[in-house]
Amino acid sequence: MKAKEGVIQYLNDVLKAELTAVHQYLLHAAMCKNWGYERLHDHFSHLAHEEVGHSSGLIDHILYLDGAPDMDHLDAVARGRDVSALFVSDLEFEREDVELLRKAVAHCAQVGDYTTRHLLEHMVIDSEEHVDWFETQLRTIEQVSLDRYLSEQIKK
Repeated sequence: MKAKEGVIQYLNDVLKAELTAVHQYLLHAAMCKNWGYERLHDHFSHLAHEEVGHSSGLIDHILYLDGAPDMDHLDAVARGRDVSALFVSDLEFEREDVELLRKAVAHCAQVGDYTTRHLLEHMVIDSEEHVDWFETQLRTIEQVSLDRYLSEQIKK
């Protein structure tokens, strides 16, 4: 099937963000494991796995539309010196992802590609859930203090 105008570019832009997210969440999982925060390690590992699934689906869909998946480019992977910094960078990343996905959904609706729009709408839901999770973690840290929050992250 031939892609409608601009759809492959949007899909590749989203793919770049998803592949970046995989690397970022794998790094953050490893950092949390190194720091001894088992619960956070598991959550970041889950996020990375979810992003791999999104990336795989995007690659399949790009190929279905006779496009070429751009696997050569990633955005910079955010690092942090502590858990709060990880959350802040990941929250910003997810907010940017939601914005990109919304633009891609709108474009697909405009050009009449409802299959791609449907795929991207599901990804928006996941990204908005990620935004909510990071906002909740940061709000919890504000309310109970970082030390208390982290003491709950050591074991499952």
